[in-house]
Amino acid sequence: MEVCYQLPVLPLDRPVPKHVLSRRGAISFSSSSSLFGAPDPRQLSQRRGAISYDSSDQTALYIRMLGDVRVRSQVGFEPERRSSHPYLCIDFRTLHTRLSCGSTSASSGPERRVHRLLSFQRYLHSSRLLRGVPQQIPLHILDEDYTGQARCMLEKVGNWNFDIFRFDRLTNGNSLITLTFHLLNQYGLVELFQLDMVKLWRFLVMVQEDYHSNNPYHNAVHAADVTQAMYCYLREPMLAKSLTSYDILLGLLAAATHDLDHPGVNQPFLIKTDHYLATLYRNTSVLENHHWKSAVGLLRETGLFSHLPAEDSLNMERELGSLILATDISRQNEYLSRFRIHLDQNNLCLSNASHRHFILQMALKCADICNPCRPWEQSKQWSEKVTEEFFQQGDIEKKHKLEVSPLCDREMNTVGNIQIGFMTYVAEPLFAEWARFSDTRLSQTMLGHMGLNKASWGGLQQEQTPVSEEAEASIASADTGDAATAARRDANTAAVAGGTSSKEIPQGSRES
Repeated sequence: MEVCYQLPVLPLDRPVPKHVLSRRGAISFSSSSSLFGAPDPRQLSQRRGAISYDSSDQTALYIRMLGDVRVRSQVGFEPERRSSHPYLCIDFRTLHTRLSCGSTSASSGPERRVHRLLSFQRYLHSSRLLRGVPQQIPLHILDEDYTGQARCMLEKVGNWNFDIFRFDRLTNGNSLITLTFHLLNQYGLVELFQLDMVKLWRFLVMVQEDYHSNNPYHNAVHAADVTQAMYCYLREPMLAKSLTSYDILLGLLAAATHDLDHPGVNQPFLIKTDHYLATLYRNTSVLENHHWKSAVGLLRETGLFSHLPAEDSLNMERELGSLILATDISRQNEYLSRFRIHLDQNNLCLSNASHRHFILQMALKCADICNPCRPWEQSKQWSEKVTEEFFQQGDIEKKHKLEVSPLCDREMNTVGNIQIGFMTYVAEPLFAEWARFSDTRLSQTMLGHMGLNKASWGGLQQEQTPVSEEAEASIASADTGDAATAARRDANTAAVAGGTSSKEIPQGSRES
């Protein structure tokens, strides 16, 4: 008999029993419990989120040594929350000021105040003064009709046309929690790895909460979309017959957490504003390292894998990081070249653990930038969202007299030209190689959608271009060499247009 795990709906006026929270084994729930029940707001307000990076805080040392299990018993987490854009109210000019004279204590004062300002939003909801402030977004109770529609959609979760926007509405904004839990349970991973159901649910709630809902693009819906795409790739014959349950668990968790706590701006922005994350990670893979360490922090805080041997848990954390780090887009060509070499030499052996891990990296990279391969209505929405996030960053840079990052100036760029460049120089080469590896109906469908979407954006561009500009463009097109070089440079510089922030792709901890 197939066992269907459903989530408990706990009374809002009663705390969770301690014996339930402390259990490590599987927990059975009544069949009347709702899978789509909204989380308890008090649990959200009392949670301990990501990690403080204040330079005077010992937890900064904890992050640097996160791979050492001995540190876990020495340094703890501080209560933190992120709930709104951390940059909109900050004068970045203060980040570049340094007192050139005065005592040490005098010079440390302004820097300390800047650190507090940067981390204010992270402590907002844990502040004693603000703890009683009601939630800005009320929790609505879904009726049975919406719940039923959501369940029906989950029956077709492996369909490439799966509409994640509609699913998010039907689940009352809980698409990431609901989808990830369903997939883990569908694969039997909850029972196989003896995951505590309460810990798992708490982990997923915290993951969804740590995505910034006010980001136009890098939010929990994007994470849910990537997770659904990853599931489609895991079902491809080449992978389905080779991947282990451990590989599948890593792949789904990496997809769900790959952009965790994304601030809505790119790495160059963090570097040129002297952000503490850029300093912490030495201007290298700043966002990806932060996503990874934030995910590890939540795993350890919830104790999701605390019942596993310490060595196994650490290996899982390292391999999770290797997958997340592979989403760095600025070293896309390096990963793509390795992929091509494997395919040209026909030496991929998926019985080899390192080769399977490399394929998981490539699958996650594809899932992360698969928006151009979706049907037009979905792809167009994603394109508009990611472009708006670029433009918001450009607006902030203009406001604070900073150099505007490539493709972030709304007066100089359009959605269409950004997307056409991204498809031409980033998405098409990657998905062409993926189709060589897995020549299936899904791969051909993705390439077909991308071709149609590119043509659609080209048509919209022509409609929006005045006649005079079209004449000038036809004359200027004679020098195609320089134009192609410039377009390629812009696309590689801001390859973020496909769904990831301007990133640098590190090696990862596993090599094939």
